[in-house]
Amino acid sequence: MALSVPVNGLKEGDKEPVIELFVKAGSDGESIGNCPFSQRLFMILWLKGVVFSVTTVDLKRKPADLQNLAPGTHPPFITYNGEVRTDVNKIEEFLEDVLAPPKYLKLSPKHPESNTAGMDIFAKFSAFIKNSRPEANEALERGLLKTLQKLDEYLNSPLPDEIDENSLEDVTVSTRKFLDGNEMTLADCNLLPKLHIVKVVAKKYRNFEIPKEMTGIWRYLTNAYSRDEFTNTCPGDKEIEIAYSDVAKRLTK
Repeated sequence: MALSVPVNGLKEGDKEPVIELFVKAGSDGESIGNCPFSQRLFMILWLKGVVFSVTTVDLKRKPADLQNLAPGTHPPFITYNGEVRTDVNKIEEFLEDVLAPPKYLKLSPKHPESNTAGMDIFAKFSAFIKNSRPEANEALERGLLKTLQKLDEYLNSPLPDEIDENSLEDVTVSTRKFLDGNEMTLADCNLLPKLHIVKVVAKKYRNFEIPKEMTGIWRYLTNAYSRDEFTNTCPGDKEIEIAYSDVAKRLTK
């Protein structure tokens, strides 16, 4: 399936690069599949405000023309003015470099800590969900909770630009919407798709929910769910559950 994402606000005569994003297809072979790396690039391009097209690739029957385009490569990858680029981290750096202000938004976080916030959550989640030994479940769940707590603390800690030194009132809890402020950055494009998978899969296969007391994380997710850049690039919950049906191990004695 291919779709084109239009953009507003371009002046007539502006020369746009020709960008095509190839992402993993879902179980029906057409819709968006479960792949946080695909969603990461999809979000970056959407936030940049550039015109691009998206093609979903059915890994079960990869078309011959795609095999010729990027032999041996699984999505996500992009073509930029006809040139194939395949490494997700390098693609992110490349897009931030070539799609630069004033025409396109800068998406790098201002605060370096935002880049590493929550970075160990997905590994702890994977260990938790792939475990089949009941006696190990509690310790693995605690490990996941600990990393979530760390992210929650970061999201609830005010950033320097939220603190007004001339104000008589102390800001003790952050009200920002995303990791680095009130706008999404590259850090959110990396973390949000993974955090959403954790929420959906842990509930489905372990009946585990992110504690409501983690107000920073819930504020973060709620704000993400109100943005087209996230919801329109995200696979459906059912698609995520299907993707993990063989990965999530039953707890068996």
